[in-house]
Amino acid sequence: MRQNCRRPPLPRPRRHLRVTFDLPLRRRRLLLVAACSCFWAPSWGEWNRSHLPHCRFVALDGAGQVLGWAALSPVSSRCVYGGVAEVSVYVSPDAQGRGVGRQLLAALISESEQHGMWTLQAGIFPENTTSVRLHEGAGFRQVGRRERIGKMGNQWRDTLLLERRSSAVGID
Repeated sequence: MRQNCRRPPLPRPRRHLRVTFDLPLRRRRLLLVAACSCFWAPSWGEWNRSHLPHCRFVALDGAGQVLGWAALSPVSSRCVYGGVAEVSVYVSPDAQGRGVGRQLLAALISESEQHGMWTLQAGIFPENTTSVRLHEGAGFRQVGRRERIGKMGNQWRDTLLLERRSSAVGID
């Protein structure tokens, strides 16, 4: 028998971590290069055009160093999918294991609901179990595996498709 339980709320950001919308231009390119696991990184203009103008966060430590970022991309230009977005979360290797990803994802979820987003999706490489656990801990569920959906270099890659349906938006 299935119990009707609610997940506990995600923790509030820690005091030593500042989550902000603003990122100085000089850091944008470096962060994009660091986040890209391919062989190139997009220009700031390309990245900016491909992500929603709202729901962008940068995590900074007390000294102003970038620890990670999170943003949303539209999944389709069709209006019926206007409340559906793809999640991108990047955490610097030096900041992993410190709750940065959890705080960024919590901020992204909260902000996305304020902008009328009803479903968030994430495509994650199957071996990235840390990211899968992060998303599952934030209420995402695995809905499938997309086989050979991407190509990195000469290697075809599968991704796990996870999604989170809002309990506050799109419930009518």
